Amino acid sequence: MATIELVNQVEEHCITPMTEHDLVEVVEIEEMCGLSRWGWDAYYEELRRGAVMLVARYNGEKSLYRWWVTGFIAARVAAAELHINNVGVRQEFRRRGIGGALLRAARQKGAQAGASKALLEVRASNIEAQSLYSRHGFRVIGRRPRYYVDPPEDALIMSAVIQEAEASRQS
Repeated sequence: MATIELVNQVEEHCITPMTEHDLVEVVEIEEMCGLSRWGWDAYYEELRRGAVMLVARYNGEKSLYRWWVTGFIAARVAAAELHINNVGVRQEFRRRGIGGALLRAARQKGAQAGASKALLEVRASNIEAQSLYSRHGFRVIGRRPRYYVDPPEDALIMSAVIQEAEASRQS
């Protein structure tokens, strides 16, 4: 069995690089969370391109869910910016710090790739996600009218500075 790079740990979870074998569960989480649909092919292409793709795995002892993917983050570094495309956590594993751990790990990877800022869009009605992002240093910097189509809704653009210290945490 291949060694899994441990990026971060939260409770009985570990954050690891996403693999092709995780994509069925990632798409399942995407659908359960009501995220804009990417699907297996789009995630696979991002993996192939070397994007920042991480999953949270439940690794609790004596569990039917051992190594189950409980959350994921999909991001890409371009022009010194980490663009966070999707973050999702299974409903039954929310409020355990998994989303925050995924954000921290992605920002660390972004910093290592030369990003100095992180950007994302979030539905204007998604107060829970906005709260998570705010707790992790993101601030609203703009609005994209009717950015989302199913259902139609504005997106808030949020941004956070990536500190040099984030890059050194994993070096």
